[in-house]
Amino acid sequence: MRGTARRGGYPEEMIFGLTIEKLVVIGVIAALLVGPDRLPRYAAMLAQLLGRGRELLGTARERMKDELGDDVDWRTLDPRQYDPRRIIREALLDDVPPPARPAPARATLTPPTPFTPGTIPPFDSEAT
Repeated sequence: MRGTARRGGYPEEMIFGLTIEKLVVIGVIAALLVGPDRLPRYAAMLAQLLGRGRELLGTARERMKDELGDDVDWRTLDPRQYDPRRIIREALLDDVPPPARPAPARATLTPPTPFTPGTIPPFDSEAT
Protein backbone atom coordinates (compact mmCIF):
# COMPACT_ATOMS: atom_id res chain seq x y z
CA MET A 1 0.00 0.00 0.00
CA ARG A 2 2.70 2.44 -0.95
CA GLY A 3 1.57 6.04 -1.34
CA THR A 4 -2.06 5.38 -0.41
CA ALA A 5 -3.89 7.97 1.64
CA ARG A 6 -4.62 7.28 5.27
CA ARG A 7 -7.18 8.78 7.59
CA GLY A 8 -6.90 12.57 7.54
CA GLY A 9 -5.64 12.68 3.95
CA TYR A 10 -1.97 12.27 4.89
CA PRO A 11 0.10 9.85 2.81
CA GLU A 12 1.12 6.57 4.38
CA GLU A 13 4.81 7.24 3.78
CA MET A 14 6.43 10.12 5.51
CA ILE A 15 9.64 11.93 4.62
CA PHE A 16 12.59 9.73 3.59
CA GLY A 17 10.30 6.69 3.38
CA LEU A 18 9.79 6.48 7.16
CA THR A 19 6.43 5.13 8.22
CA ILE A 20 4.91 5.34 11.70
CA GLU A 21 5.94 1.75 12.41
CA LYS A 22 9.59 2.48 11.53
CA LEU A 23 9.59 5.57 13.75
CA VAL A 24 8.25 3.52 16.68
CA VAL A 25 11.01 0.93 16.20
CA ILE A 26 13.66 3.68 16.05
CA GLY A 27 12.20 5.21 19.23
CA VAL A 28 12.28 1.90 21.11
CA ILE A 29 15.90 1.26 20.05
CA ALA A 30 16.88 4.80 21.09
CA ALA A 31 15.19 4.33 24.48
CA LEU A 32 17.11 1.09 25.03
CA LEU A 33 20.41 2.71 24.07
CA VAL A 34 19.88 5.79 26.25
CA GLY A 35 18.79 3.79 29.28
CA PRO A 36 16.30 4.51 32.05
CA ASP A 37 18.61 6.93 33.88
CA ARG A 38 19.02 9.46 31.05
CA LEU A 39 15.70 8.87 29.27
CA PRO A 40 13.65 11.51 31.22
CA ARG A 41 16.31 14.15 30.58
CA TYR A 42 16.44 13.40 26.84
CA ALA A 43 12.63 13.32 26.65
CA ALA A 44 12.50 16.78 28.26
CA MET A 45 15.12 18.06 25.80
CA LEU A 46 13.10 16.65 22.89
CA ALA A 47 9.93 18.28 24.24
CA GLN A 48 11.77 21.63 24.51
CA LEU A 49 13.09 21.28 20.97
CA LEU A 50 9.63 20.51 19.60
CA GLY A 51 8.14 23.42 21.56
CA ARG A 52 10.73 25.82 20.09
CA GLY A 53 10.12 24.48 16.60
CA ARG A 54 6.37 24.94 16.98
CA GLU A 55 6.91 28.48 18.29
CA LEU A 56 9.23 29.34 15.37
CA LEU A 57 6.71 28.03 12.86
CA GLY A 58 3.92 30.02 14.51
CA THR A 59 5.88 33.28 14.41
CA ALA A 60 6.96 32.64 10.83
CA ARG A 61 3.34 32.00 9.84
CA GLU A 62 2.25 35.22 11.56
CA ARG A 63 5.00 37.26 9.89
CA MET A 64 4.10 35.88 6.47
CA LYS A 65 0.45 36.68 7.05
CA ASP A 66 1.33 40.22 8.19
CA GLU A 67 3.69 40.91 5.30
CA LEU A 68 1.79 39.19 2.48
CA GLY A 69 -1.78 39.70 3.63
CA ASP A 70 -4.68 37.31 3.34
CA ASP A 71 -5.13 37.42 -0.43
CA VAL A 72 -1.95 35.62 -1.49
CA ASP A 73 -1.83 33.68 -4.73
CA TRP A 74 0.28 30.74 -3.56
CA ARG A 75 0.70 29.45 -7.12
CA THR A 76 3.01 32.39 -7.89
CA LEU A 77 5.19 31.50 -4.88
CA ASP A 78 5.42 27.78 -5.71
CA PRO A 79 9.09 26.86 -6.35
CA ARG A 80 8.03 23.90 -8.49
CA GLN A 81 7.16 26.32 -11.27
CA TYR A 82 10.91 26.81 -11.84
CA ASP A 83 11.60 23.12 -12.48
CA PRO A 84 13.58 22.96 -15.77
CA ARG A 85 11.80 19.79 -16.90
CA ARG A 86 8.43 21.48 -16.48
CA ILE A 87 9.58 24.62 -18.29
CA ILE A 88 10.87 22.62 -21.27
CA ARG A 89 7.74 20.44 -21.37
CA GLU A 90 5.48 23.48 -21.40
CA ALA A 91 7.63 25.23 -24.02
CA LEU A 92 7.44 22.22 -26.29
CA LEU A 93 3.70 21.80 -25.81
CA ASP A 94 2.98 25.51 -26.33
CA ASP A 95 4.28 25.46 -29.89
CA VAL A 96 1.57 25.67 -32.50
CA PRO A 97 1.91 22.77 -34.90
CA PRO A 98 2.52 23.76 -38.53
CA PRO A 99 -0.39 23.33 -40.90
CA ALA A 100 -0.59 19.84 -42.30
CA ARG A 101 0.56 19.47 -45.89
CA PRO A 102 -1.11 17.02 -48.17
CA ALA A 103 0.87 13.82 -48.50
CA PRO A 104 2.75 13.49 -51.79
CA ALA A 105 1.46 10.91 -54.19
CA ARG A 106 3.24 7.64 -53.72
CA ALA A 107 4.96 6.02 -56.60
CA THR A 108 3.84 2.53 -57.31
CA LEU A 109 6.43 0.00 -56.34
CA THR A 110 7.21 -2.92 -58.50
CA PRO A 111 7.87 -6.14 -56.67
CA PRO A 112 11.56 -7.08 -56.59
CA THR A 113 12.69 -9.63 -59.07
CA PRO A 114 14.13 -12.74 -57.49
CA PHE A 115 17.79 -13.43 -58.14
CA THR A 116 18.78 -16.60 -59.81
CA PRO A 117 21.97 -18.38 -58.86
CA GLY A 118 24.94 -16.98 -60.76
CA THR A 119 23.59 -13.42 -61.15
CA ILE A 120 25.34 -10.54 -59.41
CA PRO A 121 23.12 -8.43 -57.11
CA PRO A 122 23.15 -4.65 -57.54
CA PHE A 123 25.84 -2.76 -55.62
CA ASP A 124 25.56 0.75 -54.21
CA SER A 125 29.01 2.28 -53.70
CA GLU A 126 27.65 5.12 -51.51
CA ALA A 127 25.90 2.77 -49.09
CA THR A 128 29.06 1.64 -47.31
